[in-house]
Amino acid sequence: MSPQDLKESLEMREVKEKHLEQFNDLMNYVFQITNAEINEIGDKYLLNMKKPLLQACDVLGWFDKDKLVSQIMVYPFQVNIHGKLYKMGGLTGVVTYPEYAGKGLIHSLMKEMLFRMKEKGQTLSYLYPYSIPYYRKKGWEIISDVIDYRVKDTQIPKMSQVPGRTMRVVIDHPDKEQVYARFARRTHGAMIRNALAWDERFRWERSDLSVAIYYNPEGQPTGYIYYKVEEETFFATEMIYLDEEARRGLWNFIRAHISMVYDVKGKIFTNEPLAFLLEDGEIEQKISPYYMGRIVDVQGFLEEFPFQRPVRTDPAIKEIVLHLKDPMLDWNNDTFVLSWNDESRLTVTKESGREDGLSMDIQTLTTMMLSYRRPAYLKKVERIKGPVEMVNWLERLIPNEQPWHADYF
Repeated sequence: MSPQDLKESLEMREVKEKHLEQFNDLMNYVFQITNAEINEIGDKYLLNMKKPLLQACDVLGWFDKDKLVSQIMVYPFQVNIHGKLYKMGGLTGVVTYPEYAGKGLIHSLMKEMLFRMKEKGQTLSYLYPYSIPYYRKKGWEIISDVIDYRVKDTQIPKMSQVPGRTMRVVIDHPDKEQVYARFARRTHGAMIRNALAWDERFRWERSDLSVAIYYNPEGQPTGYIYYKVEEETFFATEMIYLDEEARRGLWNFIRAHISMVYDVKGKIFTNEPLAFLLEDGEIEQKISPYYMGRIVDVQGFLEEFPFQRPVRTDPAIKEIVLHLKDPMLDWNNDTFVLSWNDESRLTVTKESGREDGLSMDIQTLTTMMLSYRRPAYLKKVERIKGPVEMVNWLERLIPNEQPWHADYF
């Protein structure tokens, strides 16, 4: 049977709870979960863990008669983009049995999922890439970095005393969620964590982790740390703080373990100057690309975007013209004109006949609007083509904040 004939014999449909075992088997096979690991965790436990995903997520698959052979999943999340909350479709679970690979099954599932995201108002999509080149071809681009660090025991800072206190608490203590909610509302790129997002963030490490919360003198929680101490290393899995006092308090808590450990290892997810803040800043740091994103609906995204200042205060800015190319979504393959009235109200229109303006692909637009890379830099490396004057306008209009993203799904 030819690849085309095989594809025509398959049927695309939603993956429901009744397909839970097949969903689990396909994920385990592709992600190489061994029988020993399944036995250790417990197959029933794994199924119970994944059941909520089928209930909360949009899951689509290709079926060969009644057999699930390829699938894709989208989480319903929200993210903070420069202070504006956007609906975001978190793409994951992109898997196909090897005998069905190379037949365009994932491409067609992805295209249908992007259409569904647009219909739901999810103008953005995030994913963790198993292959950056593959997802770039589909329209995604790098939007955040992760920095793995190692601080030796002799480098652990001795902070000045703080007026509050750090307390170890049960892992489900609600105060940490209160801290994170305040942090995410003021942090560009951060996910607004619902119950599903919290479950996914620590799903595989939960049983090994402890939590400590910093309380200020008024008894308000202003910072927390997820951590574990293992093999004489302190692992800081996630450390969130709202002010300098909480940061110092949490580092004092880490230092209290100095007799137990030889080093501290952890991750930070933005350009936090950790080395600069330590007395001995000669620490090990490794920076890597982390998450990728793509704008799903350009017009919808731009209409809601919180541009930096009212245009009426900068009369040089007339309008922005963007000629876009998208490898998957026809509705984004167009010319978009951004114009503002005297009250600085934005209008986004499609004007296919325009020849002036800036040309770029959807990947470049995404990384630019999320400020992972700035317009002037993208112009310099020829990811943007067009008049430098309009690039300079974008530099003034797009907030200059690097995205912070720590979640994993």
